[in-house]
Amino acid sequence: MAKPVTTKGGLLRILLGSGTGPVVYAAPCGLTSKSLTLSKGLEEVSIPDCDDPLAIDWLGRDAVSLSMSVSGEGVLAEASMDAWLDAQESPDSTPVKIELEFPTTTWTWTGLMHVETAELGAASNTGRVTGNFSLQSDGEMVRTSVATS
Repeated sequence: MAKPVTTKGGLLRILLGSGTGPVVYAAPCGLTSKSLTLSKGLEEVSIPDCDDPLAIDWLGRDAVSLSMSVSGEGVLAEASMDAWLDAQESPDSTPVKIELEFPTTTWTWTGLMHVETAELGAASNTGRVTGNFSLQSDGEMVRTSVATS
């Protein structure tokens, strides 16, 4: 049996883009856990059986929208504070790039996202402050793939 090709968590990257001039992307420091969710909005319709009007209808589903959300959590790094706060406080969406790198192929999604939530916390007085961030797509996230160099 062939083993699957997998990748490490550090090769799933959330990069925030600068808002001025040519967009420059950088991964905020401190995230130790990340998640990417791809969603499809569906619309349901009952489909009758034309030969048996007493039969229970089956549901048909039509795709009506696509969406992406990403989240990350970890230690709160001072170097990343302005990037997170600027993106969260802005009424405009932020350029974002998501990269998922495997040994032979890297997938990238690029587009605009809103930082929906920025949760900062500390489990104890002597522990580290942590950050938990949630982003939601604002329009199309364009997917590309290239050979990993």
